[in-house]
Amino acid sequence: MSKNWGLMAWCIAMLCSPGLYAQKKVLGLEEMFRLADEQSRSMRVYELGMLAAEEGVKAAKAARLPEVGVSASVSYWGDGRLWNRDFGQGMRVDMPHFGNNFALEARQVIYAGGAVDNGIERATLGKEAAGLDWQKNRQEVRFLLAGYYLDLCRLDNEVRVLEQNLELAEAVIANMKARREQGVALKNDITRYELQREMLLLQLARTEDAVKIINHQLVNTLHLPEGTWVVPDTALLAVQVQALDERTWQEAARGSHLGLQQAQVGVRASEQEVKAVRAARLPEVAMTAADHLDGPITIEVPVLDNNFNYWQVGIRVSYNLSSLFRDNRRLRQAKLQVNQAQERYALAQEEVDNAVQAGYVNLRTAFTELRTQEKSVLLASEHYEVVSSRYAHELALLTDLLDAANMKLSAELGLVNARISVLYHYYQMRYITHTL
Repeated sequence: MSKNWGLMAWCIAMLCSPGLYAQKKVLGLEEMFRLADEQSRSMRVYELGMLAAEEGVKAAKAARLPEVGVSASVSYWGDGRLWNRDFGQGMRVDMPHFGNNFALEARQVIYAGGAVDNGIERATLGKEAAGLDWQKNRQEVRFLLAGYYLDLCRLDNEVRVLEQNLELAEAVIANMKARREQGVALKNDITRYELQREMLLLQLARTEDAVKIINHQLVNTLHLPEGTWVVPDTALLAVQVQALDERTWQEAARGSHLGLQQAQVGVRASEQEVKAVRAARLPEVAMTAADHLDGPITIEVPVLDNNFNYWQVGIRVSYNLSSLFRDNRRLRQAKLQVNQAQERYALAQEEVDNAVQAGYVNLRTAFTELRTQEKSVLLASEHYEVVSSRYAHELALLTDLLDAANMKLSAELGLVNARISVLYHYYQMRYITHTL
């Protein structure tokens, strides 16, 4: 009974595990992507950025509307005093004590050197940049989820492989005990295989703890109800991944990579800055209209206690002469920033090209590893069956059987990891090209 204590302890731990009472939820990768679009807090931050940028465009377009101002005031007027030119013969002048002023003024810009349109274009580019930031964050969240999900698949399959090997170990131990009763096996042989079983139990416990960590990260990222236990869809491992060719991936990156699109927006924004500096060096033409109601009328002596209303319409031309010599440096700076943005775009193209090439090589390597592991599992299984049969007929040592079992376990775990590696590098390629 004492020899089975380790297995009993493991079973009790499993029965008491919080995961047993958790709400299990089978999720596919595409379903997780959909939940992230709806519930990810990271994506919500960028959504608010897009809304703010959209309001910025509306605010820039509002600059086309006329400027209208109104003012009103009341005041107390004290009595005046009147002198001659040498400040002699002063006399007191009675003043109406209540003063009032009302003004309504309107101004509509007709021409500003393109400053208004340029402001709208810059705000539109800001909106486009905010949209690209959201899309890029979406790709990052999806790749993060894909990594979590594939880790969960790997660990889930590792648990299954370990459980199968535990069953196999239990069968071998039972067989050894029967043979010991017949006097053809030693207790030391049983002890050594029980140690093998304990190591498998320890590895299983560590794997299950890793599953709990990954599950917690997934639940937090997707904002699922507390206590949800994510179960991966095992059909993902059966998906046939196409490596395609490097040229296809490169073309996909050139058309979809958000970093390249952001760099292009940066070039256009720099060009708009040049236009803005040039617009400041041009005159501004505006239509003006105003209506005033003032009282009292102080241009007469004695002062007239009346209200005086007058209005005017006209065209106002203003030109900042100092811009001719003050904005030269700004214009040169803006042009250099355009060159910098263009170089940044070229650098981004190089980096994307290198990333796609490296990712493609890693993907091809993952396919090679998968084929190797498939062959290794086949050979390891055949080797274990031969050694197990020879041991049953007392033609092999226990150490040979242990080595064969460890080789079989290592090959089976390696196969699972190789399949996961192919999927990971495939999704990495989609992330690098921003087609995830």
